[in-house]
Amino acid sequence: MAMKLGLQGLKDSVYKTRDNSITDVGGFESVELSVLLCNDEFICKLNKEWRGEDHATDVLSMSQHVPELKLPVLMLGDIVISVETAARQAEERGHTLLDEIRILLVHGLLHLLGFDHEISDKAEAEMEKEEEHLLKSLGWKGKGLIQSAYDAETNGSPPLNYPDDRKREGSLRFYRPKFNFIFCDMDGTLLNSESQVSTSNATALKVAISRGVKIVIATGKTRPAVIRLLKKVDLAGKGGAISEFSPGIFLQGLLVYGRQGREIFRSNLDPNVCREASMYSLKHQIPLIAFSEDRCLTLFEHPLVDSLHTVYSEPKAEIIPTVDQLLAGGDIQKLIFLDSAEGVATSLRPYWAEATGDYASVVQAVPDMLEIVPSGTSKGRGVRLLLDHLGASPTEVMAIGDGENDVEMLELASLGVALSNGSEKAKAVADVVGLSNDEDGAADAIYRYAF
Repeated sequence: MAMKLGLQGLKDSVYKTRDNSITDVGGFESVELSVLLCNDEFICKLNKEWRGEDHATDVLSMSQHVPELKLPVLMLGDIVISVETAARQAEERGHTLLDEIRILLVHGLLHLLGFDHEISDKAEAEMEKEEEHLLKSLGWKGKGLIQSAYDAETNGSPPLNYPDDRKREGSLRFYRPKFNFIFCDMDGTLLNSESQVSTSNATALKVAISRGVKIVIATGKTRPAVIRLLKKVDLAGKGGAISEFSPGIFLQGLLVYGRQGREIFRSNLDPNVCREASMYSLKHQIPLIAFSEDRCLTLFEHPLVDSLHTVYSEPKAEIIPTVDQLLAGGDIQKLIFLDSAEGVATSLRPYWAEATGDYASVVQAVPDMLEIVPSGTSKGRGVRLLLDHLGASPTEVMAIGDGENDVEMLELASLGVALSNGSEKAKAVADVVGLSNDEDGAADAIYRYAF
């Protein structure tokens, strides 16, 4: 029907900008047109091969007509429509997928009949008018593609079914990822207040992975702790967000693993800082955990030490009887003092912020823990090292975090999302402040901004 109407209008066409290679079709025995429905990946390949543009579009028209051949059959050519892009545009413009495909079909057909809106403003106006004429004549819903694009530019963005711009979980297959990587913190971000990954957060990560986005965990935790936590929601192992063979940033960027899970960076604490902190722990009976790669070491038993394993899923701490033996057990990447939030804020942090001098820094991921790490190290540095290793850039990265230890990472990423439960420092540098970790803020950020 669309072809018939379009062809009927050619003989007495008043349009000045149309290529009139096709005029009277009465001399042809038949007319042939191919319509191909595909996905974004396929149409992206066609764009790259035939137009030199490496991205997906909604519709392509590829003419087969060669006037000089004088064939008995009018070979109009091919109209290629990406159903993924069409579905996304249908959702944004408030009509059905069938309506959108009809609009794209009309647009593609007019290109094959010699219209080209890209050559001049007048050509655009003529093609827009013919789009409107065909759609109305056929009784098809919606505005022409040119008018829809104009409306989107005028309004700043197309009207969405979701006023808050959050895509529905099941509809992400219709959206192209905006980022190649999502770097995500664990405590206070992916984990809720009960130190668990919610079903919503797990589902969002799985959907992102299925759409080709690489999830990279960037955390103060050890790698075994992350594997243990994500295994509970079927996100550990091959095809998940973490395994012993996947990239990741652990212990606040002090251990960075690259391709095949191989270590590409390690930073250790000055042994003198470790000794001084250990002596302080014994003197004041404030529990201290020394992190040595995948091991946790401590000097005495304490309920807070047990909670690091039972609540935070870190490896069970090994009791080392003396400071000398603890220091001889291996290189130490970071230390954590465990106390009440008040004790950390009023005593531990003020003391150690000064005592570490230029040899180490203090940082907090949660209120009741104070971490001592080597100077100059951060998650942000770990992210940059890993990106360099992978041959990627920060423009490809969306980062989600909450703590002051996430500040550099949020600043580095193309889009930094701080959850509302986070520190004021993190929220101050973030591009966006999202929902809290108890409101599935990580999932909300992925659905809202990653596609």
